[in-house]
Amino acid sequence: MPQPSTAPCPPLPRATWTTALATALATALALTPLLSVVCGCASTPPAPTTPGSTAPASTTDPSAPPASPQAHGTPAPAAHTPPSPRGHAHGHHGPEGGPLVHRFEKAADWVPMFDAPDRNAWQKPADVIAAMTLAPGMTVVDLGAGTGYFLPHLSRAVGPSGVVLALDVEADMVRHLDERARREQLSNVKPRLVPFDDPQLDAASVDRILIVDTWHHIPDRPRYATHLRKALRPGGAVVVVDFTQEARQGPPRHHRITPDQVVAELKAAGLAPTIATEDLPEQYVVIGKLP
Repeated sequence: MPQPSTAPCPPLPRATWTTALATALATALALTPLLSVVCGCASTPPAPTTPGSTAPASTTDPSAPPASPQAHGTPAPAAHTPPSPRGHAHGHHGPEGGPLVHRFEKAADWVPMFDAPDRNAWQKPADVIAAMTLAPGMTVVDLGAGTGYFLPHLSRAVGPSGVVLALDVEADMVRHLDERARREQLSNVKPRLVPFDDPQLDAASVDRILIVDTWHHIPDRPRYATHLRKALRPGGAVVVVDFTQEARQGPPRHHRITPDQVVAELKAAGLAPTIATEDLPEQYVVIGKLP
């Protein structure tokens, strides 16, 4: 059998090397889009710059003032998060088991959820109003009024001689509440913008305070409940409606609070709370009366 030659190969001419490299480079460039598609890792090229332009600056403006700290060391509210398709959206969660702190900045985004036609079936507003034992002429607070789902029910219950204070921490929600009250001719409804940590209610100024699906968002709830207790008139009460652990609606389960926890928080504020017997499909009701 003939043996392979061990003589060194003669060097290729420079022109031949140049042609081979050019061919290999062209082949690699031609295959790059195909490899990106197969791997699922196509990259986005940087935006072209025009003469005199610079690379995009950092999104943090070093000259901007620092954000205001949240009360009681709670995390700052997250930016607007559109609603999830069901129940209760949360854009930023607080500490494990703690309050959920996030924003509901654009009222129009939340109307389809908060005023959904099927909400009546599980919210049972008539049952909630009955549990509040309202009477004509009372002043009642809807704390965290949102898009105003409860306003028509509360307005009718206290009548023309009564007052409904619709409180919210979002300016656009308050704008929406004011427009809704005018549109539906709820002349006894008075929307107000309030801070995150204080309802800003005068002492002994209200008869009932309704808090629906909002209590789990409030940081330092015993302290907040103390503000509410001071605002109650003799015979007044705070009514907390929030999601059960088993509810299909609502926040993540590890951020839900039990009715016993609400009872303890209202009791710590000097109220006399009890768990009501109203049978709501997704929620419980705790009523904290002024002793």
